[in-house]
Amino acid sequence: TMQSSGHRFRDVEHHPLLADNDSYDSSSSSEADMAERVWFIRDGCGMVCAIMTWLLVVYADFVVTFVMLLPSKDFWYSVINGVLFNCLAVLALSSHLRTMLTDPGAVPKGNATKEYMDNLQLKPGEVIYKCPKCCSIKPERAHHCSICKRCIRKMDHHCPWVNNCVGEKNQRFFVLFTMYIALISAHALVLCGFQFFSCVRGQWTECSDFSPPVTVILMIFLCLEGFLFLTFTAVMFGTQIHSICNDETEIERLKSEKPTWERRLRWEGMKSVFGGQPSLLWINPFAGFRIRRLLLRGKKGGPEFSV
Repeated sequence: TMQSSGHRFRDVEHHPLLADNDSYDSSSSSEADMAERVWFIRDGCGMVCAIMTWLLVVYADFVVTFVMLLPSKDFWYSVINGVLFNCLAVLALSSHLRTMLTDPGAVPKGNATKEYMDNLQLKPGEVIYKCPKCCSIKPERAHHCSICKRCIRKMDHHCPWVNNCVGEKNQRFFVLFTMYIALISAHALVLCGFQFFSCVRGQWTECSDFSPPVTVILMIFLCLEGFLFLTFTAVMFGTQIHSICNDETEIERLKSEKPTWERRLRWEGMKSVFGGQPSLLWINPFAGFRIRRLLLRGKKGGPEFSV
């Protein structure tokens, strides 16, 4: 415990009392520097899971395109389903990238300084909380992630499949990722059903450019992948929407934390995560994306890359 500037400064991990509007000054040099950085967690397990996600989507696209659609004699069936499936795949992978490469709401490291305390203009005896692991002032509803090695605002959970925390700034992209993966999995399962029916009816003649045993093996693996991914992502999508509507993160729910904040109404919670009034931008993972020149900087020492 430290005594400073007439207020109490505690090293604790839970139940921060500092409000969101008392966050670190975004005009400071460290925050401005963060805006120019591409967030990427150097976690071995997370990177393997992220690569596996991409490979599984590419595998599904290969089977759907080259095993089922291109050999089909129905031109429009192939075109419509091919365009739809590949569009969903692009949207799913784009959502995955934005979830993985977006700062989830990390609190600046080392902002627990006397100068920063003075800028907060705290009342005498007012208690604020510091994370002893990353030496930062913890805003309300922030939690420390041992993998990201940072305190994350409104941290919901750390997901290895996107190699990142799901927090205040990237939850929208994670919800879109789960939604598009669920849709692409359901589409793949429907196509597999039609393909099996077509192959059996045609006695496997001219069913595919591959031999019947290879075709069956490829489609069985796709069905297993589609069923597992559909189940997992549909449940996760529903859980995320429920959390957003209740204005409660998964960590807060598991810890049964009593809300010290004023909960938003369900519709207000959705608008706060997806931004503004309902529109097609809500389901667009490219919304707000700015293409800018990435300059490699030689800074190291954190869990994220700086470019």
